[in-house]
Amino acid sequence: MQLTHLGHACLLVEIADTRILVDPGNLDPGWHDVRDLDAVVVTHAHPDHLDLDRLPGLLAANPQARVIADPGSLGPLADKGIQVEGHGGQAASVGAVRLTPVGQVHALIHEDIPRIPNVGVRFDADGEPSLFVPGDSLEADPGPVDVLAFPLTAPWQASRDMVAFLRRLRAPVAVPVHDGVASSAGRGIYLSQAKTLGPDVTEVRDLKGAGAATFGG
Repeated sequence: MQLTHLGHACLLVEIADTRILVDPGNLDPGWHDVRDLDAVVVTHAHPDHLDLDRLPGLLAANPQARVIADPGSLGPLADKGIQVEGHGGQAASVGAVRLTPVGQVHALIHEDIPRIPNVGVRFDADGEPSLFVPGDSLEADPGPVDVLAFPLTAPWQASRDMVAFLRRLRAPVAVPVHDGVASSAGRGIYLSQAKTLGPDVTEVRDLKGAGAATFGG
């Protein structure tokens, strides 16, 4: 499996000869020119995870790509004329990759802000490491996974929440995402906390600016 962090919450997942783009949002242009996609997966409808203005152009350049989204994103995507599949809480397949939905609701930002649907996704393929991308929630349990994409910082998350999430899941490798709201110096603080306070069994592997990184054999 190869992962490329394309900015903020967006990951390009290359697994079992399948290319899947996850959470193409509006905080970074790193995903705009990605090609040869098999699917685009959206965890929730916030614009930093779903850029409705740019996504149609990406799909025009990737006409074969399926769009698979959480319940709250279905309407906004359809309103843009985008053909979208809802997983309906059930596992789906893209090529040889199994996509298992995990969780239902976005983390609490503030009592005055309604919580929207948020569905994390677990990726599995025979002979490949497993991956979990939670979106904006730390509540759900994907079961044991080899690689965890974890939110580094967010308006809804304290650093202690991040550390607790890492300690609870105890993945062999954890990849920081959701970092577009932090300055360069601030990002370094959160990254240091993840590395020093996270569990000893977890390697925090920073992919920012690293290009495609290989996981597993």
